[in-house]
Amino acid sequence: QVQLVESGGGLVQAGGSLRLSCAASGRTVSTYAMAWFRQAPGKEREFVAVISRSGSTSYADSVKGRFTISRDNAKTTVYLQMNSLKPEDTAVYYCAAGSLSLSPRSSIYSYWGQGTQVTVSS
Repeated sequence: QVQLVESGGGLVQAGGSLRLSCAASGRTVSTYAMAWFRQAPGKEREFVAVISRSGSTSYADSVKGRFTISRDNAKTTVYLQMNSLKPEDTAVYYCAAGSLSLSPRSSIYSYWGQGTQVTVSS
């Protein structure tokens, strides 16, 4: 069983930065790619970024150049550094694991955290 716990959300002004963390537990978690998704009110959950076990990354076009995903050497914690935040980045951000590839499809991921709220004021 894999458990994911996100932290680091909050309220920030447009143009500001936040760093999200996702701590993962479970003996197989280091073998998985880990990803961030987000869901704004009234909208579907959408892909943000993913990082493979080897460190390869992929980003949604809407966050390229502003967000950076990384993971620690033990491969059990993943981070999302968010810079130049915009009001449209406001959402609940979810950490996900369980994929063996850099997939943007939420259905591929078996494990999800509870989410952390990010609110960007204009």
